[in-house]
Amino acid sequence: MVKKIISVLTLSALILTGVTACGTSGEQTEAKDSKTIKYGKAAGPYTLLFEEAIVPILEEQGYQMESVEFSDLLQSDLAMNEGEIDVNVEQHTAYMESFNEAQGGELTALTPIPTVPAGIFTSTHESLDEISDGAKIALPNDVSNTARAYAVLQKAGWITLDSNVDISKVTQDDIVENPYKLEFTEMDSSNIPRSLDDFDYAVIPGSIVYSAGIDPRSALLQEDVAEHLLLQVVVREDNKDTDWAKAIVAAYHSDEFKQYMEENNDGLWYVPDVK
Repeated sequence: MVKKIISVLTLSALILTGVTACGTSGEQTEAKDSKTIKYGKAAGPYTLLFEEAIVPILEEQGYQMESVEFSDLLQSDLAMNEGEIDVNVEQHTAYMESFNEAQGGELTALTPIPTVPAGIFTSTHESLDEISDGAKIALPNDVSNTARAYAVLQKAGWITLDSNVDISKVTQDDIVENPYKLEFTEMDSSNIPRSLDDFDYAVIPGSIVYSAGIDPRSALLQEDVAEHLLLQVVVREDNKDTDWAKAIVAAYHSDEFKQYMEENNDGLWYVPDVK
C-alpha cells in the first residue's frame, strides 16, 4: 500500500513538473514574441534619440514600450542577459564583446546606429597648431575609450602608435613616438569637462560631450569612428530573430528616421551608412 501511495505521488509530481515546464516555456515564447518591449534607459544621447525618433515608429506599429532606468551600462547589460529587459542602445561592439567575455554574456549586436564621436577639446587654445612641448593632455581611463583617445591623438599628428598593435587595444605603452613629450593624464571621462582648464587639450567621448552640454562643433578634431566603436542595437542572442527585434532594426533603417536625423543633427551625430 505504501509503495502504491509513493508511486501515485511520484506520478503526480512528474505531471505537475511537466505542466509547470510547459507553462514556463509558453511564457518565455510569449514574452519573446510580445508586443511589449522593455528597454534599458540611460541619461545620455542614445536613449534620448531612441525615445524621440524610434519609439514613435514602434508605437505606430502597435508596440508598447516600457523603460527601465539604470545608473550604468553594466547593470543594463546584466539585466538584459537575465531577460529582465529586451534591448538597449548604449554600447558599441567592443564593449559588448568585453561584457560577454567577462560575464559569460549572450548578447548580440543587430545593427549600427548613429554615434557621437570622441573629439579633442580645449578651453585654453584656439587650434591644434598651438600644441607645444610638455603639453598636458587629459584622456578617459576606461579601456575602450582610452584606446580611441590615443587613436585620435595619432590622427592629430601628435604621437605615433605601434602599428603592430590592434588600434582598439592600444595603451600609452604602445606610443613609439612622442615628439612633443606630451604628458598624459588618464581619468574618469565624466570628470574631464570640469577639468578642461587644468589641461592644454582633452579627448572627450561623445556621450560625455552631450551630457556636459559641450557644443560638439567646438571640437578641434573628431575621431574617425571605427567599426567596433559604432553604437549598436543590442539584444540577447535568443531574441535576435523575434518580430520586435526586427521592427527595431527596420525603424533605424526607415526613411522616417533618416528624415528625423536630417532635420535634427546639428553636428553631434555620426550616422553610419546602413542598408
